[in-house]
Order: sequence, then structure tokens, then C-alpha cells
Amino acid sequence: MEKTKPAAPSSVPRHVAIIMDGNNRWAKKRLLPGVAGHKAGVDAVRAVIEVCAKSGVEVLTLFAFSSENWQRPAEEVGALMELFFSALRREAKRLNENNISLRIIGDRSRFHPELQAAMREAEAQTAGSNRFILQIAANYGGQWDIAQAAQRLAREVQAGHLRPEDITPGLLQTCLATGELPLPDLCIRTGGEHRISNFLLWQLAYAELYFSDLYWPDFKHEAMRNALADFASRQRRFGKTSEQVEAGARA
Repeated sequence: MEKTKPAAPSSVPRHVAIIMDGNNRWAKKRLLPGVAGHKAGVDAVRAVIEVCAKSGVEVLTLFAFSSENWQRPAEEVGALMELFFSALRREAKRLNENNISLRIIGDRSRFHPELQAAMREAEAQTAGSNRFILQIAANYGGQWDIAQAAQRLAREVQAGHLRPEDITPGLLQTCLATGELPLPDLCIRTGGEHRISNFLLWQLAYAELYFSDLYWPDFKHEAMRNALADFASRQRRFGKTSEQVEAGARA
């Protein structure tokens, strides 16, 4: 089923996407190694999950590791991989107990086989949960995502299962890593930067953007509630006029 129309306006976003930025700067400010900032950021993840789940958000996607992050110092990348591995093992049970389903999107081929196995195990352990979906973008890039979707459709055309003219925006969208999930309504970036850095490029076409000067480890319950309140104050028009949106809300 194609999803070419955006969701109806709501005061609560169905899907929140977050670029968790500022871990290194948080640590540097405290004269700590960079990995200390990433470890401190785990508490912010827990806080944001709690607020989103209680507020009625259905999906939370966190940008944990981009395809460009491999360019960082080898020591930092190694520490991040260890942290990711231990977090998967430690948090999967907690997520399952809270009826939270874990999904991991991105190109897993570059990760160590042991880490890939931990990803599969964590996803399997939480597969029966349906209250809330936590989606982790790891070795993910928006350009990669669109390219792999195009490749999937090209193979279908090559096999004779599709005609080129059958390819619509809605069909391509279902081939993205996020699949059939609702598109993000709200994208948050912490750390004071104002760009989306190759994150969910297709999916964010109509998302509201919210930028916070807080470093990610400091983005806790109150900060997340403020972001949701800001979203609720906005009028989402999707190309319509304000009058059309208001008339539709009254109908």
C-alpha cells in the first residue's frame, strides 16, 4: 500500500527522529575522554524514550552512528562499538519488559560479526513488543538508504516483476530502511548545529525541525517535553493555506 500523503495533523508526533549530537563536546568541556560523553548519553536515551512513550509517540528513531563516523579516530570508533555491543546486551531485556520493540537500520556489513549477531538477538528478543518502536540508525546514511531502495527496485525491473513506470514515490518509500513505519513528524538535533547530516533524507521531507543548544547528555526529560510542546504549537500545512488547514480541523 503506497503512502504518498502525509499523516493528518496532530498535537503529538507519531514518529520522532533525533540526531544525538554533542557527546564529544560535553566530555571535552569536563576534561574527559570522548567516550565518556557517549556513555553519559545513554541516560539521555532512556529519558527521551520514557517521555516519548508516555506522550503517545509511536516510533523513536535515534541516529547513533552515521556512515561518515568511521572517519573518526580508530580509538573512538572502537570504544563506540564496545559501548553499542554492551548496550544491546544490557538494554534488550529492559526494552522487552517495557513492551518496546527494537529495530536497527543501516548497512550492517561493516560491523564485526559478533556485533551483528548481538543486533539480531536484541531485535528477536523484543520482536513481540508492540507498545512503542525504538529504531536505531547505525552505519546509516540517507543517501545510502535511497540508493539501496533504488537498487531493490532495479532488480525487480530486471527480473520482469516491475515496469519502470510502476515505480512511484510511495513504492520507493516502502523500500527504504524504515519500510512501512510512519514518516517522521518531528526531527530534533541537539548540540547547537543546524543541519540534518545525511539523516533520513527522504523521510524528513515534511518533518518539523527542532534544534537545541543542549549537548545530547543534557537533553533529558524536560528538554524532550519542551520539544514536544514546540511541535504541538506549530501548524503543519503540507502545501495548503492556513485557512484550508483550519477549515479541515473544524470539519
